[in-house]
Amino acid sequence: MAERAKPLKAPDKLVFLLSFVPYLLEQRVVDVAEAAQHFGMTEAEIRDAVRLIATSGLPGSTGTYQPNDLFDIDWDAFEDDDVIVIVHHVAIDDAPRLSAREAAALIAGLQYLSASPENAGSASLASLMAKLTAGASSAPSRLAIAETEADASLGLIRRAVTEGRQLEFDYLNARGVAGRRRADPLRIVSQDADWYLQAYCHTREDVRNFRVDRMSGLLVTDEPIGDHSQLAVPETLFTGSDTDLDVVVDVAPETLPLLADYLADSRTSEVDGRLRVTLRLAHVHGLKRLVAGLPGLVTVVSPAEARAAVESWAAAGLAGYASAEASAIERATDDGSTG
Repeated sequence: MAERAKPLKAPDKLVFLLSFVPYLLEQRVVDVAEAAQHFGMTEAEIRDAVRLIATSGLPGSTGTYQPNDLFDIDWDAFEDDDVIVIVHHVAIDDAPRLSAREAAALIAGLQYLSASPENAGSASLASLMAKLTAGASSAPSRLAIAETEADASLGLIRRAVTEGRQLEFDYLNARGVAGRRRADPLRIVSQDADWYLQAYCHTREDVRNFRVDRMSGLLVTDEPIGDHSQLAVPETLFTGSDTDLDVVVDVAPETLPLLADYLADSRTSEVDGRLRVTLRLAHVHGLKRLVAGLPGLVTVVSPAEARAAVESWAAAGLAGYASAEASAIERATDDGSTG
């Protein structure tokens, strides 16, 4: 390996050492050359780091370093065979450990990531889940992320993209209009928790974004996709058009970065401690999802049809809660009368 042009700076050296020691403990026995290749460093730097570790430790109750308060390595193996073996370590076992609940939450998140097509069968994610399980203070709760219909659809879509074959499917758009579509799949992208298929729609004769959880009856056909090398495929998921609706909203300042994809322009004004901005949306129905994702942080100002759509959606939600509460009271009354 070529010699490093510049030595590591102090902060970089500290970061390296904090990862180097756990690496050596996990590997148990490792060649200097192997460690150098793993960290992208020279063998001389690795040897210097090993010697530094051997003079490091944690002082005991006397405030002085005793033999068992320092790291120790197998010096014969190191000097004669260029092999690193830590035979005594300190402080590592006293490091804070994740609780069972914390580990379970992280494992659930990794299981969710593992379910996505690009991470299917990922050895790195499986290894990380195993380490979280082993490193928790107690055994994490057993969790499983159930596969949704969208997850199953993603598998078929990924297959169509990989094989370059057309897709047929039923699609329910945001306006509630359903129809059968035939499309040439181009790529799969995600936006927050949602997955989208970006494809050339033969019905619309243009590139369209289809939300995967609104697709059903998917069929991977035997027809190959067309040549779209000259097609202008947008880099961003959402692009504006002449038919978009401008919606004025008041938002909490910390919310603004989350709305970057929807901003019509960069102009803002302060109104009662909030920022007034203009969003560009394909239709008012998109506001429902946006407001639901940022509860209490977005207030629709205009136009009237946008305010009415959100108000109607909110009223329907409140009515659902009222209905559920009435049913619960009715059940409690019935139980009391028969008891």
